[in-house]
Amino acid sequence: MRVIGTGFARTGTMSLKIALEQLGWGPCHHMEEVLMNPEQLGLWQRLANGEGGFAADEAFDGYNAQVDWPGAAVWRELHGTYPDALVIHTVRPPNGWWSSFDATIGWLGRDLDTLDLPPHMKSVFRMWYDLVVPSTFGGTISCKEKAIAAFKQREEEVRDVVPEEQLLIFDVAEGWAPLCAFLGVEAPSRGFPHMNLRSEFWELVTLVNAPQSKTH
Repeated sequence: MRVIGTGFARTGTMSLKIALEQLGWGPCHHMEEVLMNPEQLGLWQRLANGEGGFAADEAFDGYNAQVDWPGAAVWRELHGTYPDALVIHTVRPPNGWWSSFDATIGWLGRDLDTLDLPPHMKSVFRMWYDLVVPSTFGGTISCKEKAIAAFKQREEEVRDVVPEEQLLIFDVAEGWAPLCAFLGVEAPSRGFPHMNLRSEFWELVTLVNAPQSKTH
């Protein structure tokens, strides 16, 4: 593992995944990988259910980088397993993060039992809820103030644990320059990828009955 991503979803993690792969630092793991590859789900379900320890080499076999949940839920274990890996913590203004999270993942998590999702999709988001919500959000994703406090706390924890020279606090709105300087590579001439707007999120999970107000 060369890069560990510690940032919450809806902080540009899909954009970072694509950027890392374009720079030759992939393949990069992301929740999309679990959604698209059902064989990955079992390991994360066992972890979410407390049925065994975390096996980093098994979870990320074939990947050189990781961003987004579920990997960000075990960032401490990853940093301990791969102490020389670079760490990128994606950020955005907290209120903007909450608005995006609440209208996508948070909405799904709260209404998961009543939604008509494909079985695999429902199982992935159930795993996410069981793995992330109790440990990261204190058991609820309905309270904006508590969610933003958890969002800010994650950045503080990462800053406390990861050596400064191994850590990049990164807003994808900044584009290639800080990322490429951190990785020690030349910035591409193409534009920085900006992926997974709210409308693209709903397309990814194929939720045909998503409220129209939930688009970008």
